[in-house]
Amino acid sequence: MAVELGLRERKKQQTRQLIADAAWRLFLERGFDQVPVADVAREADVSEATVYNYFPTKEDLVYHRMQAFEEELLSALAGRPAGESIVEAFGRFALEPRGLLASSGEGAGEGLAAITRMITQSPALLAREQLIFERYTRSLAELIARQRGMGAEDPEPWVAANALLGLHRALIDYVRRRVVAGDDRRLIARGMRAHGKRALALLAHGLDQDR
Repeated sequence: MAVELGLRERKKQQTRQLIADAAWRLFLERGFDQVPVADVAREADVSEATVYNYFPTKEDLVYHRMQAFEEELLSALAGRPAGESIVEAFGRFALEPRGLLASSGEGAGEGLAAITRMITQSPALLAREQLIFERYTRSLAELIARQRGMGAEDPEPWVAANALLGLHRALIDYVRRRVVAGDDRRLIARGMRAHGKRALALLAHGLDQDR
């Protein structure tokens, strides 16, 4: 039975990956908003109902990996070494280049540019991204509140979470602008880290540090 369940789970994972790969091919070729789910189903040779069984919304075909990012972020902050502040732990996690920005593989630059264009040109994807960041902010605020022994009525965790995720979003916007401009990925990564470190210093020391 255990072997049978293992095979069944692998089959489901293969189908999920097949659908995701088909969707990405079409989205990058034609644009997210121009591709109906029915076309994704035909490309993956599955029914439209099967696509929705694995991905409840069309946007999930793009953002389904974002839950893993959220879990990694919260884990990095919750498991930070003794003596390391939340700002320091967040910086250590957020300033690490990931994905195609960090890849040295052939075609990584073109792939990053294509994905950036796909997202920034789609109102639907940008709206979904906004909701995802709102969820991140709630989760981070809850973590900070637990670690500080604060209640839901305390504003500090919410303010801190919004500030940290605001920094993260600002860095994403910076990377996207530079990618669209055609800049070298290594220069983009260095610039992101430099901007991030300055912003983290502001969060660590406060807005009144220059008074």
